[in-house]
Amino acid sequence: MLTQEALRAFWTGPVLESNVIVFLTLSGALLLGFLVGYERFYHGRAAGMRTYGLVCMASAALTVIAGYPHEWYGGQMPVGMGADPTRIIQGIVTGIGFLGAGVIMKEGFNISGLTTAASIWAASVTGVLVGVGFYLAAILLALLSAICMVSVPIMTSRLPSRQAIAISLSFARGFAPDESMIRERMLKNGYEVAGGSIVIGLREGKMEWQFVAVAFNKTSGARISELSRELSGVEGLDSFQLSHARN
Repeated sequence: MLTQEALRAFWTGPVLESNVIVFLTLSGALLLGFLVGYERFYHGRAAGMRTYGLVCMASAALTVIAGYPHEWYGGQMPVGMGADPTRIIQGIVTGIGFLGAGVIMKEGFNISGLTTAASIWAASVTGVLVGVGFYLAAILLALLSAICMVSVPIMTSRLPSRQAIAISLSFARGFAPDESMIRERMLKNGYEVAGGSIVIGLREGKMEWQFVAVAFNKTSGARISELSRELSGVEGLDSFQLSHARN
């Protein structure tokens, strides 16, 4: 029977204290995730501060609530409960992982959907917290996730970073480009060719080069429109495509 005492159990006493501990854990995990993600963001990688922060925070949430099973369901675990909640949670996390993988797309050097996948996973963990009765922790996790996705782009726009540009070059039939010439063009515009990123192919007698150019710092790299004008004058170049490598 539903009583006022049963409802208050979710917001008072040890249950509330456990929620506060979970919140502090989530806050610390989010900050540490930001720290690791900033290194990736700075070097122009697709997974940045938002992705690392969300994943780290959600992982911490699942781990910390496992230490308070006696506080689940407001400290009123049903007698003779037929299913093991931890196995249900495991199934949810696994299933959501497949769902998240479905929204990640890769086209050439461009990867998109990583933050969306991480936010879906964080939302599933929010649902788990609600399911076990950690309502305050669930609210705080949802708020931190929203703040992370909204405020991090604003914050990263003010932090030092290196712009990354995915470049595809197609040369005239029979023309063999010189790698040193391409690297010099990039250096002239404030970029360096990322190590190990060059992919060379041959299609219908035309050489095709693909690589990622990374700016030396936040202000050194030319705008993508300026870089396109520079590349249009490259000897033997038949066509090209430029796009921001960070998503």
